[in-house]
Amino acid sequence: MNSYQKEQLEALQTVRCHMADLRDELLVKLQSPLEEYFLFRKQTDKFLSDYFSTICSLSCYQNRLSACCSKDGIITFFADVVINCLKTTEAEIDQIEALLKKPNDGFKCIYLAPEGCVWLVKPIVCQMFLCDKAQEEAFSKNTRVYEQWEAFKKKQKDFTWPDKIVLFDRIESIFIAAGCSSTLMYLNKSPGLLRIKHQAGLIEINKVEGNV
Repeated sequence: MNSYQKEQLEALQTVRCHMADLRDELLVKLQSPLEEYFLFRKQTDKFLSDYFSTICSLSCYQNRLSACCSKDGIITFFADVVINCLKTTEAEIDQIEALLKKPNDGFKCIYLAPEGCVWLVKPIVCQMFLCDKAQEEAFSKNTRVYEQWEAFKKKQKDFTWPDKIVLFDRIESIFIAAGCSSTLMYLNKSPGLLRIKHQAGLIEINKVEGNV
C-alpha cells in the first residue's frame, strides 16, 4: 500500500471501530442535517443523470480525456467516510477495505472496481466534479442548467464550508469527542479551514496557531 491508501484505510478502520457506539448519536443529533444532505445528494444525482449521462462516457475515462476517476488519490473528508458507512453494509465496507489493501498499478482511482465506484455515497469532491469539456457542452446549450449547477455548488458549502456550523464539522466533532483522530479531519486539522472557523467566531485563535 502507498501512503494514500494507508491514510484512507486508517480513516475507514477508525470509523468502523467506533460506528457501532456512535451511530445512534449521529442519527439523533444530526438527523435533520443528514436528511437535508441526503436530499441534496439525491437532487444532484438526478441532475447529473439528466444532463450529463450522455456527455460523460466510459471512453472519456478510458482515453484519459478527463480527470474523473483517473487519479490514484482523491480528496475525501472524514465525514465522507462516515456518511458512506451509515448507508452501506458490512460486506460492502469489507470490499472497500480489500481494495485499499491492494496495490494500485493502473491510472484509475483506488476505489474504482470493475463494476464502478465502490462508494454508495461518493465523496462530495467526486460528486461535484465536472470536467471543463462536459460543462461547456451542457451549459452552452441551456443557461438554466448552468444556474442550477451553480446553485448546487453554493448549497454544497452549507455542508462542508466552515464559515458557520456545518454537517461535516459536526460529524468530525462527534468522533473527536469519542477520542478518534484522523488526518482526513480537515475541518479540525487544516490550518486554512481553521482560520475560516476563527474568522467566523467559531473557535479561538490559539487553536488555529497550534495547527500552523
